[in-house]
Amino acid sequence: MSKKIVIIGAGGVGNVVVKKCAMNPASFSEIVLASRTLSKCDAIAAECAAIGLPTAVKTRQVDADNVPELVALFKEEKPFLVINVALPYQDLTIMDACLEAGVHYLDTANYEPKDVAKFEYSWQWAYQEKFKKAGLMALLGCGFDPGVTGVYTAYANKHYFDEMHYLDIIDCNAGDHGKAFATNFNPEINIREITQKGKYWENGEWIEIEPMSIHKPIDYPNIGPKESYVLYHEELESLTKNFPTLKRARFWMTFGQAYLTHLEVLQNVGMTSIAPIKFNGMDIVPLEFLKAVLPEPGTLGENYSGQTSIGCQIKGIKDGKDATYYVWNNCHHADCYKEVQAQGVSYTTGVPAMIGASLMIDGSWFAPGVFNVEEFNPDPFMELLNIHGLPWDEQHNITLPHEY
Repeated sequence: MSKKIVIIGAGGVGNVVVKKCAMNPASFSEIVLASRTLSKCDAIAAECAAIGLPTAVKTRQVDADNVPELVALFKEEKPFLVINVALPYQDLTIMDACLEAGVHYLDTANYEPKDVAKFEYSWQWAYQEKFKKAGLMALLGCGFDPGVTGVYTAYANKHYFDEMHYLDIIDCNAGDHGKAFATNFNPEINIREITQKGKYWENGEWIEIEPMSIHKPIDYPNIGPKESYVLYHEELESLTKNFPTLKRARFWMTFGQAYLTHLEVLQNVGMTSIAPIKFNGMDIVPLEFLKAVLPEPGTLGENYSGQTSIGCQIKGIKDGKDATYYVWNNCHHADCYKEVQAQGVSYTTGVPAMIGASLMIDGSWFAPGVFNVEEFNPDPFMELLNIHGLPWDEQHNITLPHEY
């Protein structure tokens, strides 16, 4: 089986995926990094060579919005797998190209249309029969959240519960990058995500709430209490589908007051809008302009202090008795920068993409069709997390900070 991969996207996450793959020649024999901006690819490849990573990185230019260009690249390079860490707007064009070229697919974030702040799996799940018929596999949402959080949930379901009833995914970034205002991943995607209405699953239906309207302090390991806000996050859609015993599923994320104040001002003056406006006779999208003036997430790693903490808190039934389970990872920004010249949010997304790709290549996770990570055996993934830089901890039958 070929161990050659094409990675599309040369941002902060792409940098991590390339370097972690290049560190593991047993899984990845050839790596091609492609992006619209070739200079970004060349810079990452040069860093890989400078630090002596064993697998060489070849670079190519490609427009991920252009299916014929993608198909030509895939047919020429003939990879086993494409790892998509470009923009979520480009998921479908890359999936179309994979189908045409006969290449397997993996991404870290689900598709969303560019003209509306809405993300859901329906567009990608609709490819199920096409991929199955072609004998190809597409693995969706193989980052951290979504990604590891789905693996955590599947691991809990397999080993510790007869029925899971309540799931709370909690995500804290207690780091300090020293900037007045910056986002830890693509600003356009990040701001679209947190300014849309919140949503969570309860008793068989989605409950919609005003943005950031439900919040409370949650105590994070080695960090302490941080104000945490209920958002809608894409893994809730697949997890409630694949684990139908869940009575409630929510996603919580921390935000500092300075971040929220900046965001409120930007919203009030219209800078977070995705509706085009006329400026000097041209149509511009305010949020795209804001993205252009904010710090590039890939540049935040140096001197970034503190750590992230992301995990799943679950309550359910085991052997007829109530049971709780908490599984999490803490990741230090400084450690990530030392290893791959990246900040922790990019690292926690990029490492799981590498792990998922390695499991597809070795056949541990493989079946024709379109899948979310929780549909496969979680055990090998959990083992590789400990090996490749995202070790996890767990606690059983503790009191969790939620009302049931």
